[in-house]
Amino acid sequence: MPVRNKTSAQPGLTGTVRVDRRTKVLLPRLRPGDIAVIDHLDLDRATAQALLDARVAAVLNVSPFLSGRYPALGPALLAQGGVLMVDRLEGLQHVTDGSRVRVHDEMVYVDNKPVALGREVGADLLDQEMTQARSGLATQLETFTHNSTEFLRREEALLLHGEGLPSGGARLAGRPAVIVVEGQEHRSELRRIGAFVRERRPVLIGVDRGADVLHEAGLAPHVVVLENSGGELPSAATLRAARDVVVRVDRGDRRPLEHLERLGLRPVRVETSATSEDIALLLADDGDASVIVGVGMHATLDEFLDRQRAGLASTYLTRLKVGQRLVDATAVPVLYSGRLRPRHLFLALLVGLLALTVALATTPVGQEWLAQAWAWFESLRSQVAGWLS
Repeated sequence: MPVRNKTSAQPGLTGTVRVDRRTKVLLPRLRPGDIAVIDHLDLDRATAQALLDARVAAVLNVSPFLSGRYPALGPALLAQGGVLMVDRLEGLQHVTDGSRVRVHDEMVYVDNKPVALGREVGADLLDQEMTQARSGLATQLETFTHNSTEFLRREEALLLHGEGLPSGGARLAGRPAVIVVEGQEHRSELRRIGAFVRERRPVLIGVDRGADVLHEAGLAPHVVVLENSGGELPSAATLRAARDVVVRVDRGDRRPLEHLERLGLRPVRVETSATSEDIALLLADDGDASVIVGVGMHATLDEFLDRQRAGLASTYLTRLKVGQRLVDATAVPVLYSGRLRPRHLFLALLVGLLALTVALATTPVGQEWLAQAWAWFESLRSQVAGWLS
């Protein structure tokens, strides 16, 4: 666990450092109180949320948290979580994975020796840089437009005609589909559509660790879509429970998927530059799902730009492709009130009969009927008592 040093000789924050320039590889190794060392330009919100979920004490970044190209959403999320942030670090080659370090006044110490210097990113600096970054949105939109054109040129067959997509064992035609990805408040969103899932019995598709989210909720994913990038996989139990496992690989990547085959799985490969999340959407759309409910996948302009990866154009064009089929999970409780159950009809009938009885009791005829009914009941009770005695 991290230690906020209180003595004058050892001020600052001390903890175990975890180092990896590949953030996806680093995340599974983090433990509460660790100090994460990354090289992540323009930290996105999804990665920041993963760092918060790992309960790190500090994040040391070789690259700037905000480059000024666009207002990345990750730094603000870390700041709200009280995580110490230092970026533009120099000298981290002297910091080894697993060692104990101390961070104080933008300096990193190993055995009380200063080895790396950076820039602490506080609330004031973050506000200033976010304001500057918003002015760069026009340039980012131009780049985004160009990337979208290039992606469409490369992936036209996949995007427009579904070429290369597996036929999937889980029957989708005419059924709703629920796609779960790790995102902001994805667990609460899944809980809020619980009635929809129970009553409509949709095809459940988990994307990467989103499959574990389904499994933890007591739901077995029908399809799991994975990114073959060396990141953390869903649990073996989750993968074995799925009917189909689909793996997104880069074009030309012919390496065998031994890590999945060792689990007794027969994964299906999809070669594309699209993301695993977008492959899940295209699978549901190609399978003619009646509606696609997205859990954890929001797509405002800020969130599109926040992705800042090769999949940005993929995400945009895929959502254009699936069109009106896609519904955000946050909208489902508003649009879907649930099926009418027999008990609902019985309760309404019971309330109606009670209201009718009360109304009749206020009339002379109704009072006479009630008196006759009571006399009949007393007679019946006397007869039963006589039989039992």
